[in-house]
Parts: sequence; C-alpha cells; structure tokens
Amino acid sequence: MNYKKYTRMYHPVPLENREWCNKEITKAPIWCSVDLRDGNQALYSPMTIEEKIEFFEYLVKLGFKEIEVGFPAASSTEFDFIRRLIEEDRIPDDVSIQVLTQAREHIIARTIECLKGAKNAIVHLYNSTSTLQRDVVFRKSREEIKQLAVDGAKLVKELVDSQLDGNIRYEYSPESFTCTEMDYAVEIVNAVNEIFEPTSERKVIINLPSTIEVATPNVVADQIEYMCKHLNHRENLIISTHPHNDRGTGVAVAELAILAGADRVEGTLFGNGERTGNVDIVTVALNMFTQGVDPKLDLSHIDEAIEIFERCNKMPIDPRHPYAGDMAYVAFSGSHQDAIKKSFDRFEEHPENKWANPYLTIDPADIGRKYEPIMINSQSGKGGVSYVMENKYGYTLPKKMLVEFSATINDMSDAKHTVLENEEIHMAFKDIYMNLNSPIKTYSYKSQHDEDITIVNAMVEYNSKVSSISGKGNGPLDALCAGLRKFLGIDFEICEYTEHALERSSASKAATYIAIKENGDDKKIFWGVGVHQNINTASIYALVSAVNRMLMAEDKQK
Repeated sequence: MNYKKYTRMYHPVPLENREWCNKEITKAPIWCSVDLRDGNQALYSPMTIEEKIEFFEYLVKLGFKEIEVGFPAASSTEFDFIRRLIEEDRIPDDVSIQVLTQAREHIIARTIECLKGAKNAIVHLYNSTSTLQRDVVFRKSREEIKQLAVDGAKLVKELVDSQLDGNIRYEYSPESFTCTEMDYAVEIVNAVNEIFEPTSERKVIINLPSTIEVATPNVVADQIEYMCKHLNHRENLIISTHPHNDRGTGVAVAELAILAGADRVEGTLFGNGERTGNVDIVTVALNMFTQGVDPKLDLSHIDEAIEIFERCNKMPIDPRHPYAGDMAYVAFSGSHQDAIKKSFDRFEEHPENKWANPYLTIDPADIGRKYEPIMINSQSGKGGVSYVMENKYGYTLPKKMLVEFSATINDMSDAKHTVLENEEIHMAFKDIYMNLNSPIKTYSYKSQHDEDITIVNAMVEYNSKVSSISGKGNGPLDALCAGLRKFLGIDFEICEYTEHALERSSASKAATYIAIKENGDDKKIFWGVGVHQNINTASIYALVSAVNRMLMAEDKQK
C-alpha cells in the first residue's frame, strides 16, 4: 500500500478563540431531508413517482419541515413528481419543498417553472468552488467561478420575482466547501448574498457541504466556525451543513458543525446517498434524544421507518445500525448480558429514575422496539441465560444452578459453532432438569401427619418394576427422601430449595428447584426442577428429578 502517494492537504483552520470545542448540543437543528433528491439519485433503481409521493408523505409524518424533493431539470420524472405535489395540494402549509439547481441558465429556468403555484419553497442554487474542481473540472479562475455564482443568483432572483407568488426562499451551496480555501468561500458567499439580500424576515440559507470528506471532523468544525465569524449579515443567515460519509464520520461532522454554529442539517434517513452516503439523520437525531434533547422528529416507530425505507429504496438497513439494526439490542458477551439484565431489573424497580444502562444508550421501547433476545453463544455467560429463562419463559434459576446450566449452554453453542435459539435453551433446560421420570418414576404419593412426624407412602417404578416405598421425616420432602434413600440404597440430603410462581405459564403453575448433595467424599450436587399446578407435587417432581440425575451420573461412571 503506497501511502506516500497521498498528502495531508487539510489542516485545522487558524482560529482565534476557537469556541466549538467547549459547547454542547442543547437543541435540535432545522432538519432538511434530501432522501428524494441526493438519496434517490444514488439508488440502483430510483423511486417511481408513486414511491416518491409515499416517501414524501412519510417524511412529513416524521416531522420534517423542509424536504428537498428533487432536481426538476434532471428528468421528466423529477419535474412531474414535484408538479403533482403542488397541483394535488399534497404539501402542508408548514412544510417547504426544496429544489436543486446548478448555476446554469436553462437549468434555473426549468427549476423556477416547476415551482409555479408552490406556497412555500426553497430554491437551492449551487456551483463547485474547490481548488481541484476549479483547476481540473472547470478550468476557471476564482473570479470566473464567483461570477458564475453571482450570475446564477441574479437569474434565480429575477425569475422568482417575476414568475412565482409564494413564499420563496433562497439557499446557496459552494459545493465542495470543505475543499475550498476559507477566504475564497467567504468571498463567494458574500457576493451571492449581495444579490439575495438576506433580511430577518427572509433569511438566506447558506449550505456548507462536506461534498466529500477529506479531513477529520474537527477541521470541518473549524471551517464552519470560521464562516460564521466572517460572513456578512450572519444574523440574517441560516448556516446549514450537508455532510457526506466518505471517511465514515458523517455523524461526527454534523454534530461538530452544530457545535460550531450550524443551524441546519441536510441528510437522509439511515444515511443513503452518493458513494458511502449522506449523514444519517436518524442517528444524529436519536443521539440528541439519548442526551435529553428533543430531536423534533417522531422516531417512536422506527420499524415503520425501516419498512418504508427498505421498500422504496430497495436497500437493507445494516444489522449493526446504531439504533435501527436487527442486532442493535442484542448482546453476546457474558459480562454485557449480565450488566444489561441487572440494569433492566433496576429500571423496572425504579422507573422514576433516568435511563442508565452500561451497554444500551436508549430504551428500545422509546422507538417502538423491544428488549430483543439476548443471543447466546459460546462467549456468553450466566447473565444472558438468566435473561432468556426469566424474560422468555418465567424461570428464575437459583444462582448456583444458573452457573451450572450456563456452562452447559456454552458447551452446546461451542459444539454447534453458532448461537442458540431461545427455544433450544428452554428445551435443554427441560431435558436436563425438569420433571424427569427415568430411571425412577413416581406414580402416586400420600402423606399423613402423626404429631411432629410426616409419613409418606409412594408408588414408584424402577428398573421396569413398580414398588411401594415409605419414609418418615419432618415434612413430605424429608419423608420422601428417607423412603428413596432406603429403597435405592444411596445416601443424600437436600441442600438447596427455592420455589416461585411460573407467571409466564399459560396456566397457574409453580416451579420448584431442589439440589441434593451426596453424603460421602465427593459430595457432588445435583439439581432438579419440578413444575406443576400443585406446589407440593412440584416439589416432589423436583426431588425425584434431582435423584434421577444422581442415578444417571452413577450409571455413567459405572
């Protein structure tokens, strides 16, 4: 890799009293969706007019007040779509449509023609200003490029004044702004504004795009702050940013641009756009949301946004998207799973508290998602297994049993070389621990109390033979233990017992967990689980299950 063919061209701007690095984002910017223009032009199969209308109406539903709807001079589809929006009165009175035009006479004329009858619109004029574009593409001087912008602004203003009756505002973009010398960027924007004449009642939008990312986000922040401090009539300007994502830092650029003084952000849902895409407005907005800032967009049903995006754009959302991805709320690491579960539990106990979770910056419920399954693989720990068993099936496993079962699940996943589905974990739990009836099966039992003694009589099957057993103890379980010890010729005692209602069951059931310990040198522990509508029967099943696991272990050793 010949890195020497590249050179560092873009450096922090010399700024006195640099301010952006000490600021915080405290309010949402003006959002402008460019899905229907910048996003649409970057699709393998651009949207049909019907798809564009559906997408436009959904953007309005989300809360966008400014929507770039197309490049009218680019094609008849673009032109006809915009005309339908206007003629069919599909644009709410509080929404401005935005149209893009190069600083070329015939393109400007076609653009203004398209806007006839529009109530609120923005004419977005642009021309490229960077050193490389001037020298290589246009082969024009700084003065010639500036004159192109000025002439374009004059024609836009003349045609707007003479042909349009609505509330028409102006926007100017020095395309490739971040690759343009700052003094020249100020010069050309000021020259355009002399034509557009911004006022407090009719502010001009100055869009400063990262048409291609070429530097770290702090450099862009310097450039935005420099422009804010050097442009004439700053109080009558709306400074906008339009970040692309060539270096993968589009979101960071947008956020730092806001800190540096940008009032407005142009971008797309989920970051669709030329090459590596535009800035992802969903991510920027939800980043604000997670910091307690109202994003002014309704993203409470994010799956709905995903559905329409994927259908109209014919593009998938990455499963690792920060908020919308299928894997966004899934944890594999054991330590992550444990921390997530404990945080869920604490938040449920104290919902009045502010959201705080070590591995989830947002409560998925706030965007219409659920605490999706914690996926279990060979790297997972007891926290993930505990979450699945409790939240999906209602079992609260004792801690010592959870350690044992989690190790078994990890071994299963390791052997399978993939994640285990929730039902696989549930089935393993039932097969290993629950209501086991082999080698020994209990058919019936009766207990009676005689002063402080409980006597249990039971019918059991063992080695294909049905027998009657009896035992005495201080309760039914203790008495059954005595009967089983005598009948089987083994020595053990109960060392753990817990129970709870199985609330997630379709019927009212109880779950009982019993651990028995061998009396001897090894003192191995065997867990069993019983589930039944009757708590006493559940306890009997749990004890017999634990004994069966002990008998199976002994048979395996033999």
